[in-house]
Amino acid sequence: MLAPQILVTSDMPSASSSFPQKKLTLQTRSLREQVYDYLRAEMNSGGMQPGSFLDINALAGELGISRTPLRDALLQLEVEGFVEILPRRGFRLKSLGLAEIRNIYQIIGALEAAVLVAVGPCLGPDGLARMDAHNEAMRGAIVKDDFESFFNHNLAFHAEYLDISDNPRLTAHLHSLKQRLYDWPRRKAFANNWEEGAILEHAHLLKLIRNEEFQSAATYIREVLWSFEAQEAFIRVYYQTGRAE
Repeated sequence: MLAPQILVTSDMPSASSSFPQKKLTLQTRSLREQVYDYLRAEMNSGGMQPGSFLDINALAGELGISRTPLRDALLQLEVEGFVEILPRRGFRLKSLGLAEIRNIYQIIGALEAAVLVAVGPCLGPDGLARMDAHNEAMRGAIVKDDFESFFNHNLAFHAEYLDISDNPRLTAHLHSLKQRLYDWPRRKAFANNWEEGAILEHAHLLKLIRNEEFQSAATYIREVLWSFEAQEAFIRVYYQTGRAE
């Protein structure tokens, strides 16, 4: 297993060279950030499974780092809900239960609805056209059985209005919550027509926005797109209830 590294490279010629010197190329991300990214990638791919405990000493040794950046990365994951700290037992990778999914859906619905009310008038024809294109690309991804493409275009559809927001803390929180929902680990297959339903819901949302019915669109986000109750049957299939609870 390769250890995360901070890279320092240089294109500088020798002192005797007559060519002008170039600046150092530095990778400025901290070791904690690199370790965090490594852990998230492992969780996303299924290399680390929910419910398991982490041997901090062994993992630090495998990565070739001290315990400090590893512990710092795990504390960040604990804040984001991926890890829990148990007294005298250490760090455990936290399972995603239905109660937590319900809470996350409620928060995302409220926040996305608030953003849409604020920025809906700013979307304009170009923004709406891009949202429509992402929705059509989702339809094409289903035909091709390409879940990864569907997943990315689904995120991009919502990003068209979220990225307009001038509240970076709100959008960062939304991003973190969606990671918690989707990346533990990320599924690679479609789930019983849920995706077809999402395309129809997106189309209805676009209709409301085009009609400048922004409050109705916000309500639709809260009560349909991000309603646990409205989506519960699909959620139970997608997250395999027996494992999630």
